[in-house]
Amino acid sequence: MTTPAGSAEFVETSIDGAPVRGYLHRSSAGPAGLVLTHGAGANCQTLLLTSLAEAFQSAGVTVLRCDLPFRQARPHGPPMRGSAEKDQAGLRAALTLLRAYAAGPMYLGGHSYGGRQATMLSASQPGLIEGLLLLSYPLHPPERPEQMRTQHFPALQTPALFVQGSKDGFASMAEMEEALKLIPARTELLPIPGAGHELLSKKNREQVVPQVVQTFRAGFMKA
Repeated sequence: MTTPAGSAEFVETSIDGAPVRGYLHRSSAGPAGLVLTHGAGANCQTLLLTSLAEAFQSAGVTVLRCDLPFRQARPHGPPMRGSAEKDQAGLRAALTLLRAYAAGPMYLGGHSYGGRQATMLSASQPGLIEGLLLLSYPLHPPERPEQMRTQHFPALQTPALFVQGSKDGFASMAEMEEALKLIPARTELLPIPGAGHELLSKKNREQVVPQVVQTFRAGFMKA
């Protein structure tokens, strides 16, 4: 996939054990920074991440959309067992590096697996970021509601916007509403009618992307 207009390839290996690779969308219109990352079966070049990065950039936010360490290690396939710690270190490194380009508050967002790692990092390091943008949080594996991925929710003190498709097999709206009660921080659930786990399609892109950006900026980003 070609690099979208308004972004530059970003590679940094100076932080031991946590290389950062992705694309930087720089904005001079505001001080805030946002790291965006992908799900278990994708990379940072998805339609969802590129569309959101471009929209946030236009709204005055500098965005670093990046590949998690597991994806840097191999181009295809799911995360390997035990990769979560390295992936969280990669997100921490991305935030550190983004501060060189955005002097204001930092935010962290991710799709599916990437969002889950963002919440786990935030739960373990309160105060690291100002807010979370969670796209299609994988509450449980499809058709396995008994395997909830919420053990860390009671320790999550970071305000979070959860954006969830109404047809997402990883979590129903009712399941999400119940799970968010475990989080002591302020949360909001933004449903996307008719959307599945991928959340975005060419058909709904023009409506969903502005809605997500507006909701997150209005409710979770500092002025």
